[in-house]
Amino acid sequence: MPDLTSTEIAGRIEDLYGAPLTDLESHALDQPPGMLAALLGMHHELALAERSISFHRDRLTRLVHPERPIGGHEMSHVLDCARRLAEAVAVRDTHSKATADVLQSLHRMPAPQDQDPAQTPVVPAVPAPATPSAPSR
Repeated sequence: MPDLTSTEIAGRIEDLYGAPLTDLESHALDQPPGMLAALLGMHHELALAERSISFHRDRLTRLVHPERPIGGHEMSHVLDCARRLAEAVAVRDTHSKATADVLQSLHRMPAPQDQDPAQTPVVPAVPAPATPSAPSR
């Protein structure tokens, strides 16, 4: 599967969950960690890597402008910027591949045809065990 951009990943997450990304992010804040939170986190990291790539690419372009002299001091900035650009590309590629693989393995389940959505039983969440506020002796 080819590497996907954060915009394509966002679209796939929205298609999978049937809601806009902003609504899903709000919903995930109220829920215990799960697949949605993981996908949103992966999307966030992918988008951050893409912004970093754009920033470092633009900075490198300015640093090596043909009319700008490159001395020893400037060369250290060029090398640092190139290193950071390479790291951002590696992060983007890794998150893109992993997120695309996870999304490819997930499928949206169709709504049951024979049940009325209003009559679907709601299963209550299992409460988390209480943790003591003070250490026991």
